[in-house]
Amino acid sequence: MDRREVLADAGIRLTARGGVRALTHRAVDAEAGLAPGSTSYYARTRRELTGLVVARVTEQLSAELGALRVPDDLDDDAVVQIAVAFLEMLAARADAQAARLALLLELRDDEELRAPLTGADPVRVGLHDVARTLLGALRVAAPERAAVDLVGLIDAVLLYRTAVVAPLDATSVLTAYVAGLPRR
Repeated sequence: MDRREVLADAGIRLTARGGVRALTHRAVDAEAGLAPGSTSYYARTRRELTGLVVARVTEQLSAELGALRVPDDLDDDAVVQIAVAFLEMLAARADAQAARLALLLELRDDEELRAPLTGADPVRVGLHDVARTLLGALRVAAPERAAVDLVGLIDAVLLYRTAVVAPLDATSVLTAYVAGLPRR
């Protein structure tokens, strides 16, 4: 792991625990166990530091998406199992998800930094493509629209899990969603 990744991972942990306000150069140095001033070498400004964290969260999502395997033979149960498995992979990085949520709220007015965390990012586009492929295999009537909704639903379930809002059975929620989709 290179130094930028170490710093970004420390920034993710800090943001997950204390929100974006906890993300400071000094705090990242301490969290990463590095000498004071180390973070400033890689990210001179607070905005650059935030960008480093955003890039790392996006990189991790890309790795998770790259690990996703879609079998040739798909039915409703298989699609739900794939969606739940992906959700579990994302949820396993609880700090990254908490940091992502905090950043989404904090960066509402900074489209450049916010974009990699939203549907505007190529990684998110890839996620929508996978969802569209899954739903297309089920002969869903409008797979493009349903794919956007499926990704949003997974995000909502992930929010519930990350923020410990309430117990939620992801399999039941996703099964009901997929079963209710109109077919061609």
